[in-house]
Amino acid sequence: MRSPVVLGIESSCDETGAGIVRDGKLLAHVVASSMDEHARFGGVVPEIAARAHLHAFNPVVRRALDQAGLRMSQLDAVAVTTGPGLSGALQVGLAGAKTLAYSLGLPLYGVHHLAGHVAADTLEHGPLPEPCMVLIVSGGHTSLLLVQDLARDPILHLGDTLDDAAGECFDKVARVLGLPYPGGPAIDRAARDGNPKAVSFPRPLTGGRGADDPYAWSFSFSGLKTAAARWAEGYRLRGEEPPVADGAASLQEAVADVLTRKAVAACTAHGVKTLVVVGGVAANSRVRALAERRCASAGIELRVPPMTLCTDNGAMIAAIGDLLVRAGAEPAPLEMTIDPSAPLEYASLTPVAPPSPPPPLPVPAASRS
Repeated sequence: MRSPVVLGIESSCDETGAGIVRDGKLLAHVVASSMDEHARFGGVVPEIAARAHLHAFNPVVRRALDQAGLRMSQLDAVAVTTGPGLSGALQVGLAGAKTLAYSLGLPLYGVHHLAGHVAADTLEHGPLPEPCMVLIVSGGHTSLLLVQDLARDPILHLGDTLDDAAGECFDKVARVLGLPYPGGPAIDRAARDGNPKAVSFPRPLTGGRGADDPYAWSFSFSGLKTAAARWAEGYRLRGEEPPVADGAASLQEAVADVLTRKAVAACTAHGVKTLVVVGGVAANSRVRALAERRCASAGIELRVPPMTLCTDNGAMIAAIGDLLVRAGAEPAPLEMTIDPSAPLEYASLTPVAPPSPPPPLPVPAASRS
């Protein structure tokens, strides 16, 4: 019997992604981004994102099938992001995935967006070691996870961001420095010409007592963002423009230092020999370089997906769908809906809306006042 072919659909934010995976191997990977439409607003506009998904869904799926050299009839399952994310954007992806699955008579799997990011690494490096430490860093999430069997076991959160995520910090400081949206790539580019030691930005939540500190594995980038904004403001109050390259390099160094320091310490504390870094900020050059250096010093294997699989994409959703299918997971019920703020507990995410209450009984005419 041939291995099942899984189509993955991603639409949680501003990328419409379709990917096709069979037996852990990537067959197709297509993304349509609406980022340019959001750039003039300095961030993602939910209504614009939802409409962009609506227009891009069919072309992206068709291109993925063409890339894989497959017909619709050769698909065996459909996986779709059901949370977290923007409500309208998620609804478009789910509606499209349901239409495909039910018209073709295929099982449908709801997938947690962050679990998809973790699974993206398997497309490049093969199955995840059990256990492994996963650092998720993106525009909305910064988390340290202890992962066993991704398709079957619960995912243990060691720590999450308490306020701004790392990518959010980059976006907000980039705006203060006059750099374009999205801020992460802009900061990375500007930092190439800067001195990472020019500004002594704080390293939030790194002064604890070790593993017994309640914030040992948590993150906080709000204070760092404020420190960078105050630094730039100080120059402008003197009628000067801040040295953008130095500010970008120093900010990037602070973020990379905090992320990699905590991740490597968590690996050591839990006896884990593999660190997987995923999410959009995993594409940052300094995060990658510092993680590589610190993991090598600590004897820890570092796994980072290629840059094309770090940002949101359908391939990662197909990858986790493929794992669920091969693990014998139950498909989603017909009533599956979305959960825009879903916590990451399991890779499979199949929320069902509660039944609507019955309509009120009519009041008899005689009892009306």
